[in-house]
Amino acid sequence: MEYEDILYEEKDNVATITFNRPEVMNAFRMQTYDEVLDALKKSGWDKQIGAIVLTGAGDRAFCTGGDQSDKKSERDRRGIIGVPVEEIHATLRELPKPVIAKVRGYAIGGGNVIATLCDLTLASENAIFGQVGPKIGSVDPGFGTAYLARIVGEKKAREIWYLCRRYSAEEALAMGLVNAVVPDDELDAEVDKWCAEINQMSPTAIAIAKRSFNADSENIRGIGMLGFQALKLYYATDESKEGGNAFRAKRPPDFKKFVE
Repeated sequence: MEYEDILYEEKDNVATITFNRPEVMNAFRMQTYDEVLDALKKSGWDKQIGAIVLTGAGDRAFCTGGDQSDKKSERDRRGIIGVPVEEIHATLRELPKPVIAKVRGYAIGGGNVIATLCDLTLASENAIFGQVGPKIGSVDPGFGTAYLARIVGEKKAREIWYLCRRYSAEEALAMGLVNAVVPDDELDAEVDKWCAEINQMSPTAIAIAKRSFNADSENIRGIGMLGFQALKLYYATDESKEGGNAFRAKRPPDFKKFVE
């Protein structure tokens, strides 16, 4: 596959996948999902690659989730909700090597879920984390909620989703959402350092460790599949559509008028 929405590089036994849509804060459209999946599977099963890094182009955003110029109710191509969100999540967990999120700027919505699901997350001091789903008529009913709670605790996870606040890199570090925070000009070198250390380890032992970690939370995948089926039905409602319509019109949403 030739890539348009991402950049792909292999160097020193590390594959770097860069979400390359800085004009829309590295939000995903359908093509982006396809390209990221292709690059993950290409690198994830390459025996010469010891670690995979996900990052965003520019310094404004890691990723802000799905492109809001796409109407959810009109998606109808692949995956339960029309885009393969659940396939991205499953692939991040299934690959037998560590996936590292290198976060600059905003990791919001689906971008925050991706950073959560990566094995390790390293952030610049300018990184900002948070959820946006309930503001725009959406939610992540699987790993983005249940797995997040395992990482930051039930109370904090509920706060993140119910209030849709923004959290600094240092706040994310304190709650366990990221592994380390460094000055922005040191982030690339810090990620390279972590990758180099990983590449000194036994890849088979790392793969077994990852499988073991995942086994403890694999039930969330089943819960998520049920949740995405419900989400598909929700996206067809006027209440959900109000979120996207309000976002595109740059006005506050009025969800209550659709609640019977």
